[in-house]
Amino acid sequence: MADDLILDDPVALVAADPGLMLRAVASSGAQIRIGLDTLDRQALARLASEGRPRAVVVCGMGGSGIVGAVLAALASRSAAIPVVAVNDSVLPAWVGAVDVVIAVSCSGETEETLSSAAEAGRRGSRLVAIGAEGSSLHRLAQSFSGSVVLAVDAQGRMPRASLWTLLTPLLMVGESLDLVSGSEPALVRAADRLDDVARRCGLEVPLEENQAKTLGLAVAESLPLLWGSGELGAVAAYRFACQLNENAQIPAIHGALPEAVHNQVVALDAPQILADDSDDIFRDRVSDPDPTLRMRLVLVRDAAEPEPTAARADLALDLATARGINVSSVRAVEGHPVERLADLVGVADWASVYAALSLGVDPTPILPILELKERLAERAYPRPGQ
Repeated sequence: MADDLILDDPVALVAADPGLMLRAVASSGAQIRIGLDTLDRQALARLASEGRPRAVVVCGMGGSGIVGAVLAALASRSAAIPVVAVNDSVLPAWVGAVDVVIAVSCSGETEETLSSAAEAGRRGSRLVAIGAEGSSLHRLAQSFSGSVVLAVDAQGRMPRASLWTLLTPLLMVGESLDLVSGSEPALVRAADRLDDVARRCGLEVPLEENQAKTLGLAVAESLPLLWGSGELGAVAAYRFACQLNENAQIPAIHGALPEAVHNQVVALDAPQILADDSDDIFRDRVSDPDPTLRMRLVLVRDAAEPEPTAARADLALDLATARGINVSSVRAVEGHPVERLADLVGVADWASVYAALSLGVDPTPILPILELKERLAERAYPRPGQ
C-alpha cells in the first residue's frame, strides 16, 4: 500500500530514488535552455531552404516516441500538411521522396527507429535524425545524402526523463518546416513554467501544499482513468499513463475527450471496481490497508479546450462523482500550446515519481523492457542496413 509519510520526508525521498529520477524531472526547464543553446541552426536553415514537403513523419519509440505525438498535436491546428507520428519499425506505404522523415531516439540505438530511418533513406525521403552524437542513428543518417543530423545529450537520463531534451530540437525542426510558429520564445517561457512547477511540486514542499504529491498518492492507490481534453490534453494524458507505467509500475488507462465519453465512460459502472476513498490523505495506510482496486478519474484539461469538449469533461466529472468515484484534475494556464503542455506534463511527471516512491518502487529501473531487449538480441535479428 502507499506510504504517505515518505512524501513529507525529503531525506527518505532522496534515499528511495537512487537513480535520481526526481532530479531528472526537476531538470526539465534546463533541458530546454541547453537544447536551444546547442541547437545546430545552420542545419535547420538548410532544411528550411529545401522547401515544404508533402508530409512529415516522426518515428520513435517509448520515451523518445512521445515527441512525435506532441508535434502532431501542436501542428494539427496550424500546419498546411499532415504530420504523422509512427511508433513502429515500418513506415506507411505512402511515404516517399517528397516527404520528410524525422527519426528520434534518445540513445540513437533503438532498433525500430533505425529500421524506419533506413527505409526512409532507401525511399529517398529527406531524413532528419535526432539522437545521441556518434550513435548508430547518426551514422545511418550520414550515409544518406542531404540528411540533417541533430545531436542531443541526455546526460545519463532515461529517455522518459528527457522529453524536453528531445522535444526542443524537434519543435525547432517543425518551425523550419512551417508546421508550428513561435516555438523558440514559447520554449523559453515553457522552461520558466517548468521551473515554477518544480518550485511548487519539489520534494521540500509538504504533501498538503503539493499538487503533484497529492495527485501521486491518489493514483498510487487506484486504477487511474486518464482523460485528456482536445489534442494537447490527450497527448498529456497518454504521457501521464506511460510515466505511471514506467516510473511507478502502475497500470493506467488513457483516453481523449470527447471520444472517451462515447466508450470508456461506461467503465465507470464496472462492477469489479469500487468507489475511491484515497482522497483521505490522513488515513493510516499501515493499520488500515485497503487492497481493493478502486478507480479514479483524472481529467487532464487544456486551457484552450473547445466548448463542447469542456461541457463533456464537466459532465464526466458529474457522472463519476455520482457513482462515488473520486476525480482529480490537472489544468493548464492560458498561453502558447507549448507553455500549456509544460503545465500539464510538468505536474504529471512529478506525480508519477511520487506515486512510485509512495509505493516503495524505485522509479528508474525498467527490468521487463531490458529483459525483452535481451531476449530479442538472443534471436539475432539483423540490424537495419545489414
